[in-house]
Amino acid sequence: MSTPASPLTEVSPAERLMSVQGEIAGHCARYGRNPADVNLLAVSKTKPIEAIDAVAAAGQRHFGENYLQEAVAKVEARPGLTWHFIGAIQSNKSRLIARHFDWVHTVASRKVADRLSAARSKDQPALNVCVQVNISNDPAKAGVAADDAAMLLAHIADLPHLQLRGLMALPAQSDSLDDQRVPFAALRTLGGAARARGLMQRVELSMGMSGDLEAAIAEGATWVRIGTAIFGARAPRTT
Repeated sequence: MSTPASPLTEVSPAERLMSVQGEIAGHCARYGRNPADVNLLAVSKTKPIEAIDAVAAAGQRHFGENYLQEAVAKVEARPGLTWHFIGAIQSNKSRLIARHFDWVHTVASRKVADRLSAARSKDQPALNVCVQVNISNDPAKAGVAADDAAMLLAHIADLPHLQLRGLMALPAQSDSLDDQRVPFAALRTLGGAARARGLMQRVELSMGMSGDLEAAIAEGATWVRIGTAIFGARAPRTT
């Protein structure tokens, strides 16, 4: 008589985090990158605070959120973590974003940048911002056109309560590594031009998720945004 199979042990958030960190390190070794130069942003949208606590207990400090109302409650509950807003920005929500977050990756217009700067409290450090670029020129994607990015970067660099840190992109999906690298290389080139103009000393490149992580690291990503691989599958939103 055969022995019944043991039930599968659920993988813990700490184990998932270590697996992602190992994947990042492997890609860095393959492309001659220093793993210390590639920061992991754990995308915790729709996840409860208990899941965030478990990942934080394993050493993760940076968390990304897309949905503002949900995110503000988490930020207020865990002010010791570093919070990044990575969702679409509605102008009327800019005050909440400016007051609660440490980083914003999705600035795509002067209007939004101006509102964020005006809303940032003078008692807070400057808000770290990245300009979102529609690097694939995809009408379904948000972001400033690549040809207009330089003007927006220069405008943000002069705002008093924002710290221009770099560029962000969410390219069109592709299953080909070579094709995935093309838009990331273009974003890196834009960042290099901005640095040459003196707009930033170090250019952060927020690019790459689970499906295109290798391509992003190969082309110089300094922030990679990973959610499901750390937290597990997301339940559908009810609101």
